[in-house]
Amino acid sequence: MAGHDTTTPSDPAEWLTVGKVVGVQGLRGELRINPASDFPERFTEPGARWLQAKGNLPKPVELKSGRQLPGKSVFVVRFEGINDRSAAEALVGQSLVVPADDRPELAEGEFHLLDLVGLEARLGTEGTVIGTVTDLTSAGNDLLEIERDDGRRLLIPFVEAIVPEVHLKEGWLLLTPPPGLLEL
Repeated sequence: MAGHDTTTPSDPAEWLTVGKVVGVQGLRGELRINPASDFPERFTEPGARWLQAKGNLPKPVELKSGRQLPGKSVFVVRFEGINDRSAAEALVGQSLVVPADDRPELAEGEFHLLDLVGLEARLGTEGTVIGTVTDLTSAGNDLLEIERDDGRRLLIPFVEAIVPEVHLKEGWLLLTPPPGLLEL
């Protein structure tokens, strides 16, 4: 097929969402990005990125520069060819994605948060399954969304005191919640 970029994955499972365009900054085409990644270099180091509108294939874009707003988790970025406010406004709501195999190396005890989706959540030493991890919310602290077998959803802080063990290969994680957390 003429002009088809064979290096760009077309299967949605081959993409990793690292942020969302949530607004414009100023008049010269800068965009505000709400990160969904613990790696700030995804928003500050120049290079190839992709923007994806809901229901469409990702489109390549070149990150020229980026910076984190002081005291906030929001990044302000500049993309090649986006030079005014109206061009920037057209991108609000799109997701910033990278190929799924573009993952930074992790230290021992660190996880790619999206790898946690689908894991069984088990309680304590008896290992009772209470639900499945369905999502992750980054709201200052990372929260695991766990869907219980009865359909209720819980938000569990992803901290070592409450989630002391993650067994990716075996497909489960251990919860040791404080009293009352699961009743909320």
